[in-house]
Amino acid sequence: MLHRVAHRGYSAVAPENTLPALAAAARAGATFVEFDVRCTADGVPVVIHDRTVDRTTSGSGRVWDLRADEIATLDAGSWFGPGHAGLRVPTLAEALALLQPTSAEILLEIKPPATLDEVKAVIAALAEYDLLDRTVVQSFEADVVRKARQLAPEVRRGLLLFRFDAETVELCRELGVTYCNPSVADVLTGPDTMAALTEVGVGVMPWTANDLTRWRPLVDAGVAGLITDYVGELAGWAFDLAM
Repeated sequence: MLHRVAHRGYSAVAPENTLPALAAAARAGATFVEFDVRCTADGVPVVIHDRTVDRTTSGSGRVWDLRADEIATLDAGSWFGPGHAGLRVPTLAEALALLQPTSAEILLEIKPPATLDEVKAVIAALAEYDLLDRTVVQSFEADVVRKARQLAPEVRRGLLLFRFDAETVELCRELGVTYCNPSVADVLTGPDTMAALTEVGVGVMPWTANDLTRWRPLVDAGVAGLITDYVGELAGWAFDLAM
């Protein structure tokens, strides 16, 4: 089965990393709902991609310099369109409560910098909602992946990459990851690395596969799934693919 991974939720139809985007992804047939987590100044995990709140909210400043109650007052929807005015940056707990009753799995990216205590807070939330077995914890930082393994060896892990390199396969083996998630371009130009990852049992789910003309070549290259802003469209395309 080709995994249909909703990038920051169904971010083509609702503001990225908001509860409506996550809910829309689950309804649209995502097999994985992907979102990003950072911790606030007072250690609360919240769902936001950037280091600062400037791009996707009405506020400004770095996430880790703001308290959770300060972030909770920000408008996280107006930038996307007036119909989404008043949406808030979700806490991780709110995101997990929303997704827990659905059938979707979770691809949770912990954004660096992340201390051991911050990774512990993320793992604790997953455990509280009984979602450890439905989650893949991933990061671009190998050290964050190591922290997740230290705290919850049983949780599936993923390594995000900007590019394949000579150390990719060995690093994936060392970290014991289930998935290695590079760019679309690397998948299409790295058949040897793709074959080596497949050989050691590591699935590949490239980001961000928004060009529909590349979906077929990516499938032919052996991907386990596609990370895309257009998860509803991908669900329909994958259905046709299976027929």
